[in-house]
Amino acid sequence: MINLFDKLELSSNLIEGLKKQGINVPTDIQAKAIPLALENKDIIGQSITGSGKTLAYLLPIFQKIDSSKKEMQAIILAPTHELVLQIDKQIKLLSQNSEAQITSTPIIGKANIKRQIEKLKEKPHIIVGSSGRVLELIKKKKIKAHTIKTIVIDEGDRLLDENNIAGIKDVIKTTMKDRQLMVFSATIDDQTIDIAKGLMKDAEVIKIEEKIVNPNISHMYFIAEQRDKIKILRKLIASIKPKKAIVFINNNDKTEIITEKIKYHNIKAQGIYGNASKEERKKALGEFRKEKIHVLIASDIAARGLDIQDVTHIINLDLPRNSKEYIHRVGRTGRVGKSGTAISIVTKQETSSIKRFEKKLNIKIKAKEMYEGSIIDMNMSKTTDAKRN
Repeated sequence: MINLFDKLELSSNLIEGLKKQGINVPTDIQAKAIPLALENKDIIGQSITGSGKTLAYLLPIFQKIDSSKKEMQAIILAPTHELVLQIDKQIKLLSQNSEAQITSTPIIGKANIKRQIEKLKEKPHIIVGSSGRVLELIKKKKIKAHTIKTIVIDEGDRLLDENNIAGIKDVIKTTMKDRQLMVFSATIDDQTIDIAKGLMKDAEVIKIEEKIVNPNISHMYFIAEQRDKIKILRKLIASIKPKKAIVFINNNDKTEIITEKIKYHNIKAQGIYGNASKEERKKALGEFRKEKIHVLIASDIAARGLDIQDVTHIINLDLPRNSKEYIHRVGRTGRVGKSGTAISIVTKQETSSIKRFEKKLNIKIKAKEMYEGSIIDMNMSKTTDAKRN
């Protein structure tokens, strides 16, 4: 296994830029993907959340871009505003640290299109955006698709599903046939691989064989009546005093209500609302990153792909609908070798789903309960009370 960046034929400037971020050794997905990407191969890459997939495609893009040309050379498509901004931030950081003079601009829906058009007049080398708005600007001839050499589809399992595939195909069709296409995600099933292959030329499939779920994460669940879930959530937060916790819900419309109920009890919390403005979402994430708030409440849609450092706890107020979403949620914690905790608050009826996740993901989710403000193994409270009596 190649285990040093200087063995991957990356430029010395890029390697020095990575060192400034404290990155000295490539992850498995980077070691396997970068050489193939530099050869202009079409790639389907899967590895767990937090394994460095963004740099796995950004580094070869940086290496191949001709920064002397003022033209758009790569498009990166992502499913959420936050992920678009996160990728764009990493591009700007890498460009600054490596002195690469590679430029980028984020293009997202609901944002001011006139401002985006002004930014595009500067001909950034990399466009990071949502497929709908990117396609709209291609049709307006504001993005010059014929100069695009590489397209990346981040969170590919989401963007290649039945709700998004049409828009992705439309963007790809506007580019030249010899362009490179790369798809990355933490979870890619056989159906998604088949769809991706149908868009590619001789695709190289990279699957990093490791535990499906990060082994640095411990898992537990608490049983509660549906009406008592928020009360249990409050007690948990008071007990664990998390540095940074993300609370997941299934219904985006409930975010504001739950956030207000939590804040009423003097818990520093904010929600990422699906219909919130870009500024409101950016403010909430900024305060969470700086630990001005300790609890972020979000749906899967709002939080997909978020890379926030030092998230200590993931709490499922609503149980995820399937094991794939469980992986994506818990992958927000335990990143870069650190430990994390995933907590689910479930009804008795939902415990069958817990057992299913355990079997499917080969993990142990331990039953816990609250006792006198502390978290203990389920039924231990009865033993303790019996000893007292």
